Amino acid sequence: MFVASAASSTAPRAVRNKVQGVAPLRAGQGTSFLLRRLHSLTGIVPVGAFLFEHILVSNSTAISGPDAYARQVSFLANLPLVFFLELFGIWLPISFHALYGFYIWYRGDGNTLEYPWSGNWMYTAQRWTGGIAFAYIIWHTWTMRFTGIDLHAYPNASFGKVQQEVFQPALFIFYGVGLIAASWHFAYGIWLFSAKWGIVSGEKARKRFLIVCIAFFFLLSGVGLASLFTFRSRPQLLFEPGTTAMQSSQAAGSPGRLAE
Repeated sequence: MFVASAASSTAPRAVRNKVQGVAPLRAGQGTSFLLRRLHSLTGIVPVGAFLFEHILVSNSTAISGPDAYARQVSFLANLPLVFFLELFGIWLPISFHALYGFYIWYRGDGNTLEYPWSGNWMYTAQRWTGGIAFAYIIWHTWTMRFTGIDLHAYPNASFGKVQQEVFQPALFIFYGVGLIAASWHFAYGIWLFSAKWGIVSGEKARKRFLIVCIAFFFLLSGVGLASLFTFRSRPQLLFEPGTTAMQSSQAAGSPGRLAE
């Protein structure tokens, strides 16, 4: 009787843990605990904050045209200590978050057996979208910042430089997939962060907050895709050094100033 009652008392607890599907971060795990804490935190700040700004603020200005987009690029390029802001606020955190995330994926430390069926799909999607988003960010950063014209020096050429890529069908699809992957990874990452850090507790609260995060995913991806289609819908502009006067939306009206 004692064995049976003990088994029955522990079974509901195991079921509850399985339904929750998100193991909280617990202290006492040494370096692994600290690295996981840092990995979880960097996914929200500053990496998540960067994606929020990049998609909902900077990219969305493209919808208003080349002039608005150039002003936003110029504003970011002229921030005080911009190199250090990018180094410690974007490049290093993204590198750590991505590389340690690949390590977790390789080790299989996600405890997928503790997840319900839907949770396993979410976990798998989070790993793959992270990999796709990382490739997308690396490509986008390399081509926009380290190849061709320097957009910090020629912000008016930014709209045309992005156009050069999205006018290519393969790159346009790659940008669209990468943007959707980054949006999902960030939005669902907010839910994971809130669950693991105990910000949202209880099954009902987590389900409601998951709906909020999914809605946020649709907002991010919707605005991002709208900006991509804006780049393709506008006449293609020149972006070579010395032609920055041609990059404004007013100059785009002259047929002789459009790229062939």
